[in-house]
Amino acid sequence: MNGAYHYNKLENFCGSLFTKAGVPEQEAKLVAESLVQADLRGVDSHGVIRMDVYLKRLEAGMVTVGGGMNAVSDGPVTLLDGANHFGAVIGSRALEIVMEGTKRNGVSVVGVKGSNHFGTCSYYLLKAVREDMILIVLSNASQTMPPTGGVRPFIGTNPFSVGVPAGKYEPFILDMATSVVARGKIIAAAQRGETIPIGWAIDKHGHATTDADAALEGSVLPVGGAKGYGISLFVDIMSGVLTGAGFGKYVNNMYENWEEAQNVGHFFIGLDIARFMPVDAFKERMDRYFDELKAVPRAPGVLEILIPGELEHRLAQERMLRGIVLPGKVEEELTKWARRYGLDLSEALMNPASTA
Repeated sequence: MNGAYHYNKLENFCGSLFTKAGVPEQEAKLVAESLVQADLRGVDSHGVIRMDVYLKRLEAGMVTVGGGMNAVSDGPVTLLDGANHFGAVIGSRALEIVMEGTKRNGVSVVGVKGSNHFGTCSYYLLKAVREDMILIVLSNASQTMPPTGGVRPFIGTNPFSVGVPAGKYEPFILDMATSVVARGKIIAAAQRGETIPIGWAIDKHGHATTDADAALEGSVLPVGGAKGYGISLFVDIMSGVLTGAGFGKYVNNMYENWEEAQNVGHFFIGLDIARFMPVDAFKERMDRYFDELKAVPRAPGVLEILIPGELEHRLAQERMLRGIVLPGKVEEELTKWARRYGLDLSEALMNPASTA
C-alpha cells in the first residue's frame, strides 16, 4: 500500500484484530494504544511491528486473556502477578496501583512478575505526569546483551525510564534501553533489509558487524560499555530477582521460545510532588531549569538543545497530522491478519487530502 496511516484508525484496526482473535475489548484497546503510541513517537521498534508476534503468541496459547491478576500490598509496596496477560494490560494495572498509592501515601512501589513485553516505558510515564507525579519505570527483557568482556548474551536491553512534569515545557521523558540501541531497531532493520551502524552489535563470534541478521544471531552492546552493563544488571535485579519474575536466562524470548511464558518483570516507583512543594512551584522551577538549559551556548551546527522526550513529542505531533508510514513487511503481515479475521487494513489509511 505504501501509504500513511491515521493513528486513531490504525489503533482501532489493531484493537479489532485483537478482539477478533479473542481478546476482551478493553484489553485489546490498551495493547493497540501502547503499540501505536510507540509508532507516533518514533519508537517504531516497539510499535505495530510487534503485532505479528503478539498475535502468533496469542493464537499459540502463550498469552492469557480475560480474568484477573493477583496484587498483594503491604503499605506503599505492592507485588503484582500479571498471570501472563499481555504486557500492556499488566503494565496499565501496575500504573493504576502506583498512581493510587502515590496519591494516598506520597510514594508507591509496584513490583511485577508474570508479564510479557509491555511496549515502551513512555506509554506509562506520559499518563503519570499528567497526574502531576514523578514516575520511574524499569523492565527486564530476554537475553540479548553480553556482560562487559563477554561474547554470549546474558542480560536484556533492560530499559530505564523516568517521567517528570513541567509547566510551559513538555514533560521530561527519559526512556532508554541500556544497550546502544534497542534490539527492536535491529529487528526493524533486518525486516527492511538494511545494514546497521558499526558499534550497535557483535555477531555470534564476538566480531563487530553491520549485518542486522548477524547481529540478531549475536549480541547487542551495552551503552557506555561497563556503565550500561552495570545499569542493565541493576534493572534486572529490581525487575526480576526482587519481584520473583524471570531474570537473566530465565526471561524467555518472545520470538524463540514457544513452550514457556516470558515471565518478564517490571518495577514502578511513583512520587507525589505535592509532598515536597506545591505542584505549581515545582513546575515553575522545572521551567526555569529548562530555560537555563536551553540557553547553554551551542556547539557548531547545533540549532537547539533538546530536553529528553521533546523530539519524540514533536514527532508525535507531526505523525498525528501526516500519518504513520509502516515498512512494507509490516503491511504484508497486517494484511495477512486482516484477511484472516475479515478486516481491511486500507481503511486505516489517511485521507489523501489531509496529507498535503
